[in-house]
Amino acid sequence: MPATGPQTTTGPQTTTEPANARPAGVGDMDAALDAFLAERTRLFRIAYRILGDVTGAEDVVQEVWLRWQLTQRAEIDNPTAFLMTATTRLAINVVRSARHRHEVPVEPQLADFGDRAAPDPVLSVERSVAVEGALALLMARLTPDRLAAYVLRKGFGYAYAELAALLRISAPNARVVVHRAQARLESAREHPVPAESHRRLAAAFRTAAHTGDLEGLLRVLAPEGHEGQLRRGPVGQAA
Repeated sequence: MPATGPQTTTGPQTTTEPANARPAGVGDMDAALDAFLAERTRLFRIAYRILGDVTGAEDVVQEVWLRWQLTQRAEIDNPTAFLMTATTRLAINVVRSARHRHEVPVEPQLADFGDRAAPDPVLSVERSVAVEGALALLMARLTPDRLAAYVLRKGFGYAYAELAALLRISAPNARVVVHRAQARLESAREHPVPAESHRRLAAAFRTAAHTGDLEGLLRVLAPEGHEGQLRRGPVGQAA
């Protein structure tokens, strides 16, 4: 009787809900918990780098755990990659939500992503995932000139005079562009970001952060104004 009732009254639900919610019973849920706990610290760090907020990062990690429980885990070849991707996407969604915009200032800490003093490959992967999320948000909300000014100022410590030369504007105007970029990050308006453009910027940013050579990054951010720019050192705070 218990087995036939749900099949006749809620047929469409019974074909999907058990597969999603309980893929393989209690033993599988224990394995799912072990896999999640093994990555939990990493997931929190990724969420925190994007959000800059402890409570928000904890909420994201909790939501990832709930989604992980409802996932058909037998079909996931790489649980770590799945969990990290889910964390990044959820953190970006939180940043984009009206609640988060009103409660927490949105300003990705790009300088944190370029620290070359930590050779730990785990930290390297975390930073790579987090920087891709942060850059996707910046690209969706900023015009090309503001994106260039913000990334170079906040991520690589460019002086306003250097930004002015790169963008071919005055130093006071360069300061205005950076300030407007910061203000624009609070806006809900976004435009689509081509996947290839995002990949190119993320790769160029990582290369610049790791090597100190910004030539490739400048070609992506300001293709018409990077000639003659100097090779710079590692990422640092703006002066």
